[in-house]
Amino acid sequence: MAPNLFLASHFNLNSIVMKRTLPLLCLFLLLAWGARSQESTDTTWRISGENTLLLNQSSFSNWAAGGINSFAANLIFNYDFNYKKDRWSWDNKVIAAYGLTKQKEIGWRKNDDRIVLNSLLGYQAAERWLYTFYMNFNTQFADGYQYDADNNRTLISASFAPAYLSFGPGFAYKESDNFRFNLSPAAARFIFVTHDSLSNAGAFGVDPGATSRFEFGASFDAYYKVDVMENISVENILKLYSNYLEDPQNVDVDYTFNLFMKVNDYISVNGGVQLIYDDNTLIPRMEDGAFVPNSARPTLQVRQVLGAGITYKF
Repeated sequence: MAPNLFLASHFNLNSIVMKRTLPLLCLFLLLAWGARSQESTDTTWRISGENTLLLNQSSFSNWAAGGINSFAANLIFNYDFNYKKDRWSWDNKVIAAYGLTKQKEIGWRKNDDRIVLNSLLGYQAAERWLYTFYMNFNTQFADGYQYDADNNRTLISASFAPAYLSFGPGFAYKESDNFRFNLSPAAARFIFVTHDSLSNAGAFGVDPGATSRFEFGASFDAYYKVDVMENISVENILKLYSNYLEDPQNVDVDYTFNLFMKVNDYISVNGGVQLIYDDNTLIPRMEDGAFVPNSARPTLQVRQVLGAGITYKF
């Protein structure tokens, strides 16, 4: 690619990303600022958060073993807004993450793209047990593509395509902020696909041409974080969903494992693996670097991130 074309495409990519991410990132910063102000006057709120920039780079020159020059950068915002007064509690988590990676002769591709909002309202029924009402929302910032061996790309997702909104009553066990689970046996879930071409193709389980799909079933969320040794901790997040209205035996699974290694108050090494299985998400099969026609099927989705970064906590 000619230098001017590369710069133009790179500038266009960054322009699109900034237009979509800047308003939401500004909202997160305003929420964090407002929450800290609230915390100073209302002791029933506990506010915490992390802003992390992860960097990963490799370079080769006349290297006999071979290798591809690459660079990756990930920006992650992770905020908690938790309320507790008498028998009432309200736990909220906001995660926004976006990452880009560049390899020689391949160009820029995203390696992380998440918007996650979790909220759990609870009323204490007994020691460590709560009646709850939960809400989860998940989507992404930018378009997502699948690439073949010739670097040709196929659109497979976009902002609000899909977006998942689920909510419902239930009960929870909470031993601490580091170990808890919530079960909702009557959980509603909406799947939104607002991109025309994806909607027309019936992506993510919606009927062709429809922009949403309704499901009703059971939801299970669990969280466990433990310090394995000094300055090293691991985090486990599990989400399960079964749709009573269609194939309830096909349980959707979303599991995330995160590793945090603290170097000092500002430098850390973070890694993560996310595994997703959803029988409504069909992934085309590839053979010899090319997509096989009419081969889309449910399959295990895997995302991995590892890098050293700068972290600011409050």
